[in-house]
Amino acid sequence: MTELLADVTPLLDERQRRLTAAAGARALGRGGIAVVMRQTGMSRNTIKRGIGELEAGVELQRGRARAAGAGRKRQIENDPKLVEALDALVDRDSRGDPESPLWWTCKSTRQLAKVLSDAGHPVSHVLVGELLREELGFRLQANAKVMEGKQHPDRDAQFRYINEQVRRHLRSGQVVLSIDAKKKELLGPYKALGREWEPKGQPVKVASHDFPDPKIPRAYPYGVYDVKANEGFVSVGRDHETAAFAAETLRRWWAKVGLLAYPKAKRLLICADAGGSNGYTRRLWKVELGRLAAETGLKITVCHLPPSTSKWNKIEHRLFSAVSMNWRGRPLTSYEVVVELIGSTTTSTGLKVHAEHDTGTYPTGIAVTKKELAAVPLKPHNEPGRVSRRPRSQGLSWGEEILRRWHLLRSGTPWSCVSGRCAWCSSRVARSLMWRRTSVSARSRCAAGSSRPKLMQAGVAIV
Repeated sequence: MTELLADVTPLLDERQRRLTAAAGARALGRGGIAVVMRQTGMSRNTIKRGIGELEAGVELQRGRARAAGAGRKRQIENDPKLVEALDALVDRDSRGDPESPLWWTCKSTRQLAKVLSDAGHPVSHVLVGELLREELGFRLQANAKVMEGKQHPDRDAQFRYINEQVRRHLRSGQVVLSIDAKKKELLGPYKALGREWEPKGQPVKVASHDFPDPKIPRAYPYGVYDVKANEGFVSVGRDHETAAFAAETLRRWWAKVGLLAYPKAKRLLICADAGGSNGYTRRLWKVELGRLAAETGLKITVCHLPPSTSKWNKIEHRLFSAVSMNWRGRPLTSYEVVVELIGSTTTSTGLKVHAEHDTGTYPTGIAVTKKELAAVPLKPHNEPGRVSRRPRSQGLSWGEEILRRWHLLRSGTPWSCVSGRCAWCSSRVARSLMWRRTSVSARSRCAAGSSRPKLMQAGVAIV
Protein backbone atom coordinates (compact mmCIF):
# COMPACT_ATOMS: atom_id res chain seq x y z
CA MET A 1 0.00 0.00 0.00
CA THR A 2 2.76 2.43 0.94
CA GLU A 3 4.63 1.79 -2.32
CA LEU A 4 1.42 2.31 -4.30
CA LEU A 5 0.82 5.68 -2.63
CA ALA A 6 4.40 6.78 -3.33
CA ASP A 7 4.05 5.94 -7.04
CA VAL A 8 0.54 7.31 -7.63
CA THR A 9 0.37 10.56 -5.65
CA PRO A 10 2.77 12.56 -7.91
CA LEU A 11 0.38 11.95 -10.83
CA LEU A 12 -2.74 13.31 -9.08
CA ASP A 13 -4.04 16.81 -8.48
CA GLU A 14 -4.40 18.40 -5.07
CA ARG A 15 -7.79 16.92 -4.11
CA GLN A 16 -7.07 13.52 -5.60
CA ARG A 17 -3.81 13.22 -3.63
CA ARG A 18 -5.60 14.21 -0.43
CA LEU A 19 -8.41 11.69 -0.87
CA THR A 20 -6.06 8.90 -1.99
CA ALA A 21 -3.84 9.43 1.06
CA ALA A 22 -6.91 9.48 3.32
CA ALA A 23 -8.21 6.23 1.81
CA GLY A 24 -4.79 4.60 2.32
CA ALA A 25 -4.62 5.75 5.94
CA ARG A 26 -8.07 4.32 6.62
CA ALA A 27 -7.14 1.03 4.99
CA LEU A 28 -3.99 0.69 7.13
CA GLY A 29 -5.97 1.18 10.33
CA ARG A 30 -4.31 2.35 13.55
CA GLY A 31 -1.10 4.25 12.81
CA GLY A 32 -1.97 4.53 9.12
CA ILE A 33 -1.85 8.33 9.14
CA ALA A 34 1.76 8.30 10.38
CA VAL A 35 2.77 5.73 7.73
CA VAL A 36 1.16 7.74 4.91
CA MET A 37 2.81 10.92 6.20
CA ARG A 38 6.27 9.31 5.94
CA GLN A 39 5.64 7.92 2.44
CA THR A 40 3.97 10.93 0.80
CA GLY A 41 5.35 13.87 2.78
CA MET A 42 1.83 15.20 3.34
CA SER A 43 0.87 16.84 6.64
CA ARG A 44 -1.32 15.19 9.26
CA ASN A 45 -3.99 17.90 8.93
CA THR A 46 -4.26 17.36 5.18
CA ILE A 47 -4.75 13.61 5.61
CA LYS A 48 -7.33 14.15 8.37
CA ARG A 49 -9.13 16.64 6.13
CA GLY A 50 -9.29 14.00 3.38
CA ILE A 51 -10.67 11.43 5.82
CA GLY A 52 -13.38 13.89 6.82
CA GLU A 53 -14.32 14.53 3.19
CA LEU A 54 -14.60 10.77 2.57
CA GLU A 55 -16.80 10.27 5.59
CA ALA A 56 -19.01 13.27 4.76
CA GLY A 57 -19.25 12.33 1.05
CA VAL A 58 -18.32 15.85 -0.18
CA GLU A 59 -18.69 16.16 -3.96
CA LEU A 60 -17.37 19.02 -6.16
CA GLN A 61 -18.27 20.13 -9.64
CA ARG A 62 -16.56 18.15 -12.33
CA GLY A 63 -13.17 19.55 -13.18
CA ARG A 64 -12.73 21.46 -9.90
CA ALA A 65 -10.14 20.61 -7.23
CA ARG A 66 -11.49 23.09 -4.69
CA ALA A 67 -14.96 24.21 -3.67
CA ALA A 68 -16.32 27.34 -5.28
CA GLY A 69 -15.44 30.49 -3.33
CA ALA A 70 -12.33 29.03 -1.79
CA GLY A 71 -9.02 30.85 -1.75
CA ARG A 72 -8.14 34.52 -1.35
CA LYS A 73 -10.68 37.10 -2.48
CA ARG A 74 -9.89 39.20 -5.51
CA GLN A 75 -8.50 42.66 -4.95
CA ILE A 76 -11.51 44.28 -6.64
CA GLU A 77 -13.74 42.63 -3.99
CA ASN A 78 -11.60 43.93 -1.16
CA ASP A 79 -11.40 47.35 -2.82
CA PRO A 80 -14.62 47.92 -4.80
CA LYS A 81 -13.50 51.38 -5.95
CA LEU A 82 -10.26 50.12 -7.53
CA VAL A 83 -11.68 49.58 -11.03
CA GLU A 84 -13.49 52.92 -10.90
CA ALA A 85 -10.30 54.72 -9.91
CA LEU A 86 -8.32 53.02 -12.67
CA ASP A 87 -11.01 53.81 -15.23
CA ALA A 88 -11.10 57.46 -14.22
CA LEU A 89 -7.32 57.64 -14.39
CA VAL A 90 -6.86 56.23 -17.88
CA ASP A 91 -10.04 57.80 -19.22
CA ARG A 92 -9.10 61.29 -18.11
CA ASP A 93 -5.65 60.81 -19.62
CA SER A 94 -7.20 59.58 -22.87
CA ARG A 95 -9.45 62.64 -23.06
CA GLY A 96 -6.49 64.93 -22.49
CA ASP A 97 -7.29 66.30 -19.03
CA PRO A 98 -4.24 68.44 -18.10
CA GLU A 99 -4.88 67.73 -14.40
CA SER A 100 -4.37 64.01 -14.85
CA PRO A 101 -1.27 62.69 -13.00
CA LEU A 102 -0.22 60.82 -16.14
CA TRP A 103 -0.69 63.60 -18.70
CA TRP A 104 3.05 64.15 -19.15
CA THR A 105 4.29 60.65 -18.34
CA CYS A 106 4.28 57.21 -19.91
CA LYS A 107 0.98 55.42 -19.33
CA SER A 108 2.56 52.07 -18.43
CA THR A 109 1.14 49.54 -15.97
CA ARG A 110 3.93 50.34 -13.49
CA GLN A 111 3.14 54.06 -13.63
CA LEU A 112 -0.56 53.35 -13.22
CA ALA A 113 0.12 51.04 -10.26
CA LYS A 114 2.27 53.71 -8.60
CA VAL A 115 -0.38 56.42 -9.00
CA LEU A 116 -3.13 54.10 -7.72
CA SER A 117 -1.04 53.05 -4.71
CA ASP A 118 -0.34 56.69 -3.84
CA ALA A 119 -4.12 57.34 -4.05
CA GLY A 120 -4.90 54.64 -1.47
CA HIS A 121 -5.44 51.67 -3.77
CA PRO A 122 -2.41 49.37 -3.27
CA VAL A 123 -2.06 47.24 -6.38
CA SER A 124 0.66 45.56 -8.45
CA HIS A 125 1.44 46.32 -12.09
CA VAL A 126 0.44 42.75 -13.01
CA LEU A 127 -3.06 43.24 -11.60
CA VAL A 128 -3.33 46.61 -13.35
CA GLY A 129 -2.68 44.89 -16.67
CA GLU A 130 -5.31 42.24 -15.94
CA LEU A 131 -7.90 44.86 -14.95
CA LEU A 132 -7.22 46.92 -18.07
CA ARG A 133 -7.74 43.89 -20.31
CA GLU A 134 -10.55 42.05 -18.53
CA GLU A 135 -12.57 44.75 -16.78
CA LEU A 136 -12.07 47.84 -18.95
CA GLY A 137 -11.41 46.33 -22.38
CA PHE A 138 -8.08 48.10 -23.02
CA ARG A 139 -5.31 46.78 -25.26
CA LEU A 140 -1.78 47.92 -26.09
CA GLN A 141 -2.13 49.66 -29.46
CA ALA A 142 0.13 51.67 -31.73
CA ASN A 143 -0.93 54.84 -33.53
CA ALA A 144 -3.28 54.27 -36.46
CA LYS A 145 -2.37 56.28 -39.56
CA VAL A 146 -5.90 57.03 -40.75
CA MET A 147 -6.09 60.83 -40.65
CA GLU A 148 -5.70 61.86 -44.28
CA GLY A 149 -6.17 65.60 -43.97
CA LYS A 150 -8.17 67.46 -46.59
CA GLN A 151 -10.00 65.37 -49.13
CA HIS A 152 -11.05 66.30 -52.62
CA PRO A 153 -14.86 66.44 -52.88
CA ASP A 154 -14.67 64.10 -55.86
CA ARG A 155 -12.19 61.64 -54.33
CA ASP A 156 -14.56 58.69 -54.55
CA ALA A 157 -15.29 59.52 -58.18
CA GLN A 158 -11.53 59.72 -58.83
CA PHE A 159 -10.99 56.23 -57.46
CA ARG A 160 -13.90 54.89 -59.47
CA TYR A 161 -12.46 56.46 -62.60
CA ILE A 162 -9.00 55.00 -61.95
CA ASN A 163 -10.54 51.60 -61.29
CA GLU A 164 -12.45 51.76 -64.56
CA GLN A 165 -9.27 52.73 -66.44
CA VAL A 166 -7.44 49.74 -64.95
CA ARG A 167 -10.26 47.35 -65.84
CA ARG A 168 -10.53 48.70 -69.37
CA HIS A 169 -6.81 48.26 -70.01
CA LEU A 170 -6.74 44.77 -68.51
CA ARG A 171 -9.77 43.63 -70.51
CA SER A 172 -8.14 44.75 -73.75
CA GLY A 173 -4.83 43.03 -72.93
CA GLN A 174 -2.90 46.25 -72.40
CA VAL A 175 -0.25 47.02 -69.77
CA VAL A 176 -1.13 48.28 -66.28
CA LEU A 177 1.73 49.31 -64.00
CA SER A 178 1.93 50.61 -60.45
CA ILE A 179 5.08 52.62 -59.78
CA ASP A 180 6.66 54.28 -56.77
CA ALA A 181 9.97 54.95 -55.06
CA LYS A 182 10.83 53.01 -51.91
CA LYS A 183 12.51 54.74 -48.97
CA LYS A 184 16.19 55.37 -49.58
CA GLU A 185 18.48 53.16 -47.52
CA LEU A 186 21.89 53.78 -45.96
CA LEU A 187 24.58 51.34 -47.06
CA GLY A 188 26.89 50.03 -44.40
CA PRO A 189 26.85 48.29 -41.01
CA TYR A 190 23.75 50.11 -39.79
CA LYS A 191 20.79 48.84 -37.80
CA ALA A 192 17.99 47.31 -39.85
CA LEU A 193 14.42 47.12 -38.59
CA GLY A 194 13.03 43.73 -37.69
CA ARG A 195 14.55 40.57 -36.19
CA GLU A 196 16.21 37.55 -37.74
CA TRP A 197 17.09 34.12 -36.32
CA GLU A 198 20.66 34.08 -35.01
CA PRO A 199 22.54 31.94 -32.44
CA LYS A 200 21.58 32.84 -28.88
CA GLY A 201 23.63 35.75 -27.57
CA GLN A 202 25.22 36.42 -30.97
CA PRO A 203 23.27 39.20 -32.69
CA VAL A 204 24.66 40.90 -35.79
CA LYS A 205 26.75 43.83 -34.58
CA VAL A 206 26.11 47.19 -36.26
CA ALA A 207 27.14 50.79 -35.74
CA SER A 208 25.70 52.53 -32.69
CA HIS A 209 24.75 55.66 -34.67
CA ASP A 210 23.65 56.43 -38.21
CA PHE A 211 23.89 60.21 -38.28
CA PRO A 212 23.34 61.87 -41.69
CA ASP A 213 26.60 62.02 -43.59
CA PRO A 214 26.89 62.90 -47.29
CA LYS A 215 29.85 60.52 -47.53
CA ILE A 216 27.68 57.51 -46.68
CA PRO A 217 26.38 55.89 -49.89
CA ARG A 218 22.65 55.50 -50.27
CA ALA A 219 20.49 53.15 -52.29
CA TYR A 220 17.44 54.54 -54.12
CA PRO A 221 15.07 51.66 -55.00
CA TYR A 222 12.45 52.54 -57.60
CA GLY A 223 9.85 49.89 -58.33
CA VAL A 224 7.55 48.93 -61.19
CA TYR A 225 4.77 46.45 -60.40
CA ASP A 226 2.90 44.64 -63.17
CA VAL A 227 -0.66 44.33 -61.86
CA LYS A 228 -1.71 41.62 -64.31
CA ALA A 229 1.37 39.39 -64.10
CA ASN A 230 2.05 39.96 -60.36
CA GLU A 231 5.69 40.68 -61.10
CA GLY A 232 7.97 43.41 -59.85
CA PHE A 233 10.91 45.23 -61.36
CA VAL A 234 13.15 47.29 -59.07
CA SER A 235 16.00 49.51 -60.18
CA VAL A 236 18.42 50.39 -57.38
CA GLY A 237 19.97 53.78 -58.09
CA ARG A 238 22.96 55.40 -56.44
CA ASP A 239 22.63 59.08 -57.39
CA HIS A 240 19.27 60.81 -56.88
CA GLU A 241 15.60 59.95 -57.10
CA THR A 242 14.48 62.18 -59.97
CA ALA A 243 11.90 62.05 -62.72
CA ALA A 244 14.65 61.02 -65.14
CA PHE A 245 15.51 58.07 -62.88
CA ALA A 246 11.84 57.05 -62.71
CA ALA A 247 11.49 57.21 -66.49
CA GLU A 248 14.73 55.27 -66.97
CA THR A 249 13.36 52.51 -64.72
CA LEU A 250 10.24 52.33 -66.89
CA ARG A 251 12.41 52.30 -69.99
CA ARG A 252 14.48 49.38 -68.64
CA TRP A 253 11.36 47.49 -67.64
CA TRP A 254 9.92 47.84 -71.13
CA ALA A 255 13.13 46.79 -72.84
CA LYS A 256 13.81 43.76 -70.61
CA VAL A 257 10.34 42.62 -69.53
CA GLY A 258 7.43 44.49 -71.05
CA LEU A 259 8.36 44.18 -74.71
CA LEU A 260 8.64 40.40 -74.38
CA ALA A 261 5.57 39.96 -72.18
CA TYR A 262 3.31 42.32 -74.17
CA PRO A 263 4.52 42.32 -77.79
CA LYS A 264 1.14 43.51 -79.10
CA ALA A 265 0.59 46.22 -76.49
CA LYS A 266 -0.29 49.67 -77.78
CA ARG A 267 -1.26 51.42 -74.55
CA LEU A 268 0.36 51.71 -71.14
CA LEU A 269 -1.47 52.73 -67.98
CA ILE A 270 0.63 53.98 -65.07
CA CYS A 271 -0.81 54.38 -61.55
CA ALA A 272 1.36 56.60 -59.38
CA ASP A 273 1.29 58.80 -56.29
CA ALA A 274 0.40 62.44 -56.62
CA GLY A 275 3.76 63.61 -55.26
CA GLY A 276 7.42 62.71 -55.47
CA SER A 277 9.53 62.40 -58.59
CA ASN A 278 6.52 61.12 -60.55
CA GLY A 279 4.08 63.71 -59.21
CA TYR A 280 1.50 65.42 -61.39
CA THR A 281 3.19 68.82 -60.97
CA ARG A 282 6.64 67.68 -62.14
CA ARG A 283 7.40 69.13 -65.55
CA LEU A 284 10.44 66.93 -66.03
CA TRP A 285 8.29 63.86 -65.39
CA LYS A 286 5.94 64.85 -68.20
CA VAL A 287 8.84 65.55 -70.56
CA GLU A 288 10.44 62.21 -69.73
CA LEU A 289 7.13 60.44 -70.38
CA GLY A 290 7.02 62.14 -73.78
CA ARG A 291 10.46 60.77 -74.55
CA LEU A 292 9.40 57.30 -73.45
CA ALA A 293 6.25 57.48 -75.59
CA ALA A 294 8.30 58.53 -78.61
CA GLU A 295 10.80 55.72 -78.13
CA THR A 296 8.32 52.92 -77.50
CA GLY A 297 5.39 54.07 -79.62
CA LEU A 298 3.02 53.46 -76.70
CA LYS A 299 0.10 55.67 -75.78
CA ILE A 300 0.83 56.36 -72.13
CA THR A 301 -1.92 57.18 -69.65
CA VAL A 302 -0.96 58.29 -66.15
CA CYS A 303 -3.47 58.10 -63.30
CA HIS A 304 -2.35 59.89 -60.15
CA LEU A 305 -3.95 58.80 -56.90
CA PRO A 306 -5.59 61.59 -54.87
CA PRO A 307 -3.41 63.28 -52.22
CA SER A 308 -2.80 61.37 -48.96
CA THR A 309 -3.82 58.04 -50.50
CA SER A 310 -0.42 56.64 -51.45
CA LYS A 311 -1.03 53.52 -49.35
CA TRP A 312 -3.73 52.52 -51.83
CA ASN A 313 -1.11 52.19 -54.54
CA LYS A 314 -0.80 48.49 -55.45
CA ILE A 315 2.97 48.49 -55.35
CA GLU A 316 2.99 49.48 -51.68
CA HIS A 317 1.30 46.37 -50.29
CA ARG A 318 2.06 43.88 -53.05
CA LEU A 319 5.76 44.52 -53.65
CA PHE A 320 7.40 46.90 -51.18
CA SER A 321 5.88 45.25 -48.11
CA ALA A 322 7.25 41.87 -49.22
CA VAL A 323 10.68 43.39 -49.83
CA SER A 324 10.71 44.94 -46.34
CA MET A 325 9.88 41.60 -44.76
CA ASN A 326 12.52 39.80 -46.81
CA TRP A 327 15.39 42.01 -45.65
CA ARG A 328 14.23 42.50 -42.05
CA GLY A 329 17.06 42.46 -39.54
CA ARG A 330 19.75 42.39 -42.24
CA PRO A 331 22.16 45.31 -42.55
CA LEU A 332 22.33 46.58 -46.13
CA THR A 333 26.08 46.73 -46.53
CA SER A 334 26.37 47.19 -50.31
CA TYR A 335 24.42 47.68 -53.52
CA GLU A 336 24.90 44.00 -54.34
CA VAL A 337 23.26 43.00 -51.05
CA VAL A 338 20.29 45.28 -51.75
CA VAL A 339 19.85 43.93 -55.28
CA GLU A 340 20.11 40.29 -54.18
CA LEU A 341 17.67 40.70 -51.30
CA ILE A 342 15.12 42.45 -53.50
CA GLY A 343 15.55 39.95 -56.33
CA SER A 344 15.02 36.98 -54.01
CA THR A 345 11.70 38.30 -52.67
CA THR A 346 8.75 35.95 -53.18
CA THR A 347 5.28 35.49 -51.70
CA SER A 348 2.76 32.69 -51.39
CA THR A 349 0.70 34.35 -54.15
CA GLY A 350 3.49 33.85 -56.69
CA LEU A 351 5.23 37.24 -56.70
CA LYS A 352 8.44 37.37 -58.74
CA VAL A 353 10.86 40.28 -58.59
CA HIS A 354 13.70 41.28 -60.87
CA ALA A 355 16.21 43.75 -59.45
CA GLU A 356 19.24 45.44 -60.95
CA HIS A 357 21.74 48.14 -60.11
CA ASP A 358 21.51 51.43 -62.01
CA THR A 359 24.90 53.15 -62.02
CA GLY A 360 23.73 56.18 -63.97
CA THR A 361 23.77 59.76 -62.70
CA TYR A 362 20.60 61.80 -62.43
CA PRO A 363 21.34 65.41 -61.46
CA THR A 364 18.76 67.48 -59.68
CA GLY A 365 17.64 71.00 -60.48
CA ILE A 366 16.96 70.47 -64.19
CA ALA A 367 14.60 73.25 -65.24
CA VAL A 368 11.95 72.69 -67.90
CA THR A 369 10.59 75.82 -69.53
CA LYS A 370 6.99 76.33 -70.56
CA LYS A 371 7.98 76.12 -74.20
CA GLU A 372 9.69 72.77 -73.66
CA LEU A 373 6.66 71.49 -71.78
CA ALA A 374 4.33 72.71 -74.52
CA ALA A 375 6.23 70.58 -77.02
CA VAL A 376 5.09 67.41 -75.21
CA PRO A 377 1.63 66.34 -76.47
CA LEU A 378 -0.36 66.18 -73.23
CA LYS A 379 -4.08 65.79 -72.89
CA PRO A 380 -5.83 66.07 -69.52
CA HIS A 381 -8.68 63.69 -68.90
CA ASN A 382 -12.00 65.44 -68.47
CA GLU A 383 -12.93 63.41 -65.43
CA PRO A 384 -13.49 64.30 -61.73
CA GLY A 385 -10.47 66.09 -60.35
CA ARG A 386 -8.53 65.59 -63.61
CA VAL A 387 -6.50 62.84 -62.04
CA SER A 388 -4.90 61.67 -65.29
CA ARG A 389 -2.80 63.02 -68.11
CA ARG A 390 -1.72 61.29 -71.28
CA PRO A 391 0.31 62.11 -74.41
CA ARG A 392 -1.85 62.75 -77.47
CA SER A 393 -1.17 61.86 -81.08
CA GLN A 394 -3.47 64.22 -83.09
CA GLY A 395 -3.57 61.85 -86.05
CA LEU A 396 0.21 61.56 -86.38
CA SER A 397 2.63 58.97 -85.10
CA TRP A 398 4.19 59.73 -81.74
CA GLY A 399 7.55 60.63 -83.23
CA GLU A 400 5.98 62.79 -85.94
CA GLU A 401 3.81 64.66 -83.45
CA ILE A 402 6.77 65.53 -81.22
CA LEU A 403 8.87 66.57 -84.21
CA ARG A 404 6.03 68.71 -85.53
CA ARG A 405 5.72 70.63 -82.29
CA TRP A 406 9.43 71.25 -81.92
CA HIS A 407 9.70 72.28 -85.55
CA LEU A 408 6.86 74.77 -85.17
CA LEU A 409 8.25 76.06 -81.87
CA ARG A 410 11.75 76.73 -83.23
CA SER A 411 11.03 77.93 -86.75
CA GLY A 412 7.49 79.27 -86.67
CA THR A 413 6.78 77.58 -90.01
CA PRO A 414 4.54 74.58 -90.75
CA TRP A 415 6.18 71.18 -90.65
CA SER A 416 6.43 69.45 -94.01
CA CYS A 417 8.28 66.32 -92.99
CA VAL A 418 5.12 64.19 -93.04
CA SER A 419 4.91 64.58 -96.82
CA GLY A 420 8.43 63.21 -97.16
CA ARG A 421 10.16 66.45 -98.26
CA CYS A 422 12.45 66.28 -95.26
CA ALA A 423 13.88 62.78 -95.25
CA TRP A 424 16.33 63.52 -92.45
CA CYS A 425 13.57 64.57 -90.04
CA SER A 426 11.08 61.82 -90.83
CA SER A 427 13.50 58.90 -90.90
CA ARG A 428 16.82 59.29 -89.14
CA VAL A 429 15.65 61.43 -86.21
CA ALA A 430 12.37 59.62 -85.71
CA ARG A 431 14.00 56.21 -85.71
CA SER A 432 17.39 56.58 -84.13
CA LEU A 433 18.24 59.99 -82.68
CA MET A 434 14.95 61.18 -81.20
CA TRP A 435 15.07 62.28 -77.56
CA ARG A 436 18.59 61.08 -76.91
CA ARG A 437 20.57 63.12 -74.41
CA THR A 438 23.86 63.07 -76.30
CA SER A 439 24.81 66.10 -78.33
CA VAL A 440 24.71 65.40 -82.07
CA SER A 441 26.14 67.84 -84.58
CA ALA A 442 24.08 68.30 -87.74
CA ARG A 443 24.85 70.10 -90.98
CA SER A 444 22.06 69.16 -93.36
CA ARG A 445 18.96 71.32 -93.68
CA CYS A 446 15.27 70.53 -93.48
CA ALA A 447 12.30 71.88 -95.46
CA ALA A 448 12.15 75.06 -93.35
CA GLY A 449 15.55 76.10 -94.68
CA SER A 450 17.35 76.25 -91.33
CA SER A 451 20.27 74.22 -90.03
CA ARG A 452 19.70 71.24 -87.78
CA PRO A 453 20.55 72.13 -84.18
CA LYS A 454 22.02 69.85 -81.57
CA LEU A 455 19.69 67.60 -79.63
CA MET A 456 18.56 69.51 -76.58
CA GLN A 457 18.38 68.10 -73.09
CA ALA A 458 14.58 68.27 -72.96
CA GLY A 459 13.89 67.17 -76.50
CA VAL A 460 14.93 67.39 -80.13
CA ALA A 461 14.54 70.67 -81.96
CA ILE A 462 14.06 70.77 -85.75
CA VAL A 463 14.37 74.27 -87.22
